[in-house]
Amino acid sequence: MRFILNIVTGVTLSRVFLVPFIILTMLGDSLNWKIFSALLFVLASLTDFLDGWLARRMGLVSDWGKIFDPVADKVLVTSILVALIPIGMINPYLVIILLARDTFVGGLRSLAAARQLIIDAKPAGKWKTAIQMIAIPALIVGQNFEGIPVLVIGQTVLWLSVLLSLVSGIEYAYFYHKASKK
Repeated sequence: MRFILNIVTGVTLSRVFLVPFIILTMLGDSLNWKIFSALLFVLASLTDFLDGWLARRMGLVSDWGKIFDPVADKVLVTSILVALIPIGMINPYLVIILLARDTFVGGLRSLAAARQLIIDAKPAGKWKTAIQMIAIPALIVGQNFEGIPVLVIGQTVLWLSVLLSLVSGIEYAYFYHKASKK
């Protein structure tokens, strides 16, 4: 059982450990390097689903996993978003909005935890993360591919994630306010 738990933890941690490799490969100057980097990002993103599935399937859901899984997601997504700014693939204001929302929600969750309140992940926040994990590979590739405007698609989809991000931030504030009144 402990071996399996370590596998689940290892899958979660792999998202964090893949970040430097994704960034190094996305800085390559050829389309092949960018595609490889995008594939590494997709692989890292898939571990988000795999660790949760393994934990639920094997009855190994833990407090550590509940806390660190979204942290690993944030490390993966925000690191790559920030790395995309200097190479001109993303609007810095978009990243600022996303980081501000994540900081706000993290603060609310910490405040709730200090008051012994649980604010679980909301659907809009889960969708936001999923959409970001779809948009980011397109931004990493950053150029037309086989006639498909990959960069434009990635940027458009990422702006959609900003809208969902704002909606989910409001949801968290509402549920915190509601829970703290009880």
